[in-house]
Amino acid sequence: MRMLTAGALALLLAACATAVGTPYGPASANKGFGYTEQEIESGRYRIAFAGDGATPQNVVEDFALLRAAQLTVANGYEWFRVIARGTEAQDKGGVNLGLGFGTSSYGRGGGVGVGVGGDAGTIGARRFFTARLEVLMGKGAKPEGPDVYDAQSVIDTIGQRTKKPGAA
Repeated sequence: MRMLTAGALALLLAACATAVGTPYGPASANKGFGYTEQEIESGRYRIAFAGDGATPQNVVEDFALLRAAQLTVANGYEWFRVIARGTEAQDKGGVNLGLGFGTSSYGRGGGVGVGVGGDAGTIGARRFFTARLEVLMGKGAKPEGPDVYDAQSVIDTIGQRTKKPGAA
């Protein structure tokens, strides 16, 4: 009984430890979760942010925008336009349960078989989100439009969410 209680406690602690979500940072430093970028040409990038199963979709999308803003400023630009975007979701883990029943008879007298099957679904799976952007960077007056962002404003707004409490 003690072993069962200790095992249940360990599982509970592991679940709590992973419920925080993916920290903001490069993918290689976060076990494959985090941001990646690819320069297509000067001032044009593909950016992705992959979250673990505890990172909500809106956070993954915000972190992709934050990386676009950081790259914009780092490359000497002031604003960026999102020219392509998408978010994909993938369910991973969990247990797929199936139900089945069958009978048969072997021997000289022949055989009869009956089977009933079904899928009881997946239990305990987690949804992993990946946000992808393609951005075009610019300088000067920011064009109008819903997909055009002031890079410094994005850094100021979304960047605040990535800071740990008590960090300077």
